[in-house]
Amino acid sequence: MKLSVTAFLMWLSGSGFLVALAAGFGILAGAGAYTASYANATSYLSSDPKACVNCHIMREVYDSWAKAPHHTVAVCTDCHLPHDFIGKWLAKAENGWNHSKAFTLQNFHEPIRINQKNRAILESNCQTCHADTVHQMVTVTRQDNSLGCLHCHADVGHGPQR
Repeated sequence: MKLSVTAFLMWLSGSGFLVALAAGFGILAGAGAYTASYANATSYLSSDPKACVNCHIMREVYDSWAKAPHHTVAVCTDCHLPHDFIGKWLAKAENGWNHSKAFTLQNFHEPIRINQKNRAILESNCQTCHADTVHQMVTVTRQDNSLGCLHCHADVGHGPQR
């Protein structure tokens, strides 16, 4: 059966357009659902550290956290995400996008490294949890932005750096 352009356009202008639109939406929704299932996407909505090892590149990071001093008192989200509701979900969304893009395109540094924005979140969380201990120190060192917690305590969250 040979369709002319005119016949095709007439078909699209009628109920055929709705069928084509529904089919396109169904294909996109199916592909999206399959991808979300394959990537275990709902696990990222939790605070479970095991969600971080859905990507093989994070296995070493997870293992080092499990052996480090803070693993008994803090999970990944306690240190790596803001503690306020909006900030937490915005950072999760941004990091999720960046991680999925980097891992899909295979353009990330190994071992994985923290970026400046996430480092600032991490430093802020250190200072919040340890406020009683570090208040005076933070006040003095932050005036010229010279030293942060990670300068001396890089091994606390994930053990010795390689």
